[in-house]
Amino acid sequence: MTSATEIPARPSSEARPVIAAAWMMGAVASFTFMAVAGRAVSVELDTFEVLGWRSLMGVIVMALVITFSGLWKTVNLHRFDLHLSRNIFHFAAQNLWFYAIFTIPLAQVFALEFTAPLWALILSRAFLGERLSTQRIVAALLGFIGILLVTRPGSVPITPGLISAAACAIGFAMTYVFTKKLTMVAHTASILFWMTVLQAVFGFICAGIDGDIALPSLAAAPWVAVIGVTGLTAHFCITCALRVAPATLVMPFDFLRLPVIALVGLLLFDEPVSLFLIAGAALILGGNYVNIRSAAAGRPS
Repeated sequence: MTSATEIPARPSSEARPVIAAAWMMGAVASFTFMAVAGRAVSVELDTFEVLGWRSLMGVIVMALVITFSGLWKTVNLHRFDLHLSRNIFHFAAQNLWFYAIFTIPLAQVFALEFTAPLWALILSRAFLGERLSTQRIVAALLGFIGILLVTRPGSVPITPGLISAAACAIGFAMTYVFTKKLTMVAHTASILFWMTVLQAVFGFICAGIDGDIALPSLAAAPWVAVIGVTGLTAHFCITCALRVAPATLVMPFDFLRLPVIALVGLLLFDEPVSLFLIAGAALILGGNYVNIRSAAAGRPS
């Protein structure tokens, strides 16, 4: 749901690729289980309810972590406007992601979600004043050609689910932009705490507009718990991987999410994998890789 590029890389004095790869396999598994769990609860919960219950679990976990870590002094209302803006975009993007998971093949969702870092290149230019190098322009062009292959406008129906998957990537890209601004003025604990609190509030308000907030049934409750837990373990695994290896080694492992989810969709939900999807996904992932290599080389962004 949220891309690995949202986690800032921490340099490591000695890269340990095997350990990093193991952590990234945990992240890939977490994102995959989250998608399957999202599909499982779609029969009785809407996206607002899913995110409301998930975020409520996140509030409890973050409160415990902050308490035991003695970090409550870092949680404050400084630049709350940035927290609010970040979480409006993140909440919208996650709702669009789950709606897409509910309605279109999982591989299509993941392929289009991977365009978020490429959208971030363009949006960073507009909102952060960052320069675009030639390599990053090439990366963006590869990604957008990939989008055309995945969606094939004019040859296949453009469904609400397909539009949601494409739009969620823009929402996640805006989340990256505001996250970058927030990391300059707020502690990570504060960012994560207000994320869970605000998104729980947003989720339950939106879920209650129709006057009915559904409680997860006994059958759905374990799947909701899976969504809550995997959302945390995915980013924990990515952070641990970035602690022991550079981003140029770690981030390509995130691309394994796409073939893994395509196989899961084929085996569990009988979702076909077309050559257009494979070609488009390859271009999108290629664009991301060019972007990663450009950043590693220290070229201007």
